[in-house]
Amino acid sequence: LRRLMKIPENYSVLFLQGGGSTQFAMVPMNLMNKNRRADYVKTGQWAKKAIAEAQRYGQVNVVASSEDETFCYIPDLTPDLFHKDADYVYLTLNNTIYGTHIPDGTLPDTGDVPIVGDMSSNILAEAYDITKFGLIFAGAQKNLGPAGVTVVIVRNDLLGNAMDITPTMLRYD
Repeated sequence: LRRLMKIPENYSVLFLQGGGSTQFAMVPMNLMNKNRRADYVKTGQWAKKAIAEAQRYGQVNVVASSEDETFCYIPDLTPDLFHKDADYVYLTLNNTIYGTHIPDGTLPDTGDVPIVGDMSSNILAEAYDITKFGLIFAGAQKNLGPAGVTVVIVRNDLLGNAMDITPTMLRYD
């Protein structure tokens, strides 16, 4: 996987249980740790579920949405949308239900705020520059393995800062 995705050495590759949906809670429990806020882009059903779960752990700013037209487009993701004090920016990179996706060349500029990418529907289907992300996850059932297996690729500097309430088995470190 490191070779195929050109994953740098300063990223850890984790194979976890729980499926991609477990990441909807694990991401905020592990990364929403400095300012307790994150920016989310609502582009489909999976993003809506991720937003609902993240709201349990901190402030979620929905900075852009395509819900007004049943998620049939990706909103314009200009740098001014994103908060400099967000702990991360969350993107669902491919929405198979609605036929939309965010290719590598159109990832938003979020400054120093790490991007979290849900690649459950397109991991290994197209190339992304991994260094543009702080964390990537993918439920493996579509492209990598059996249902319930999840791949998490996380930049090492984001490890070890989980919320105190985070169960041991849900800590990335």
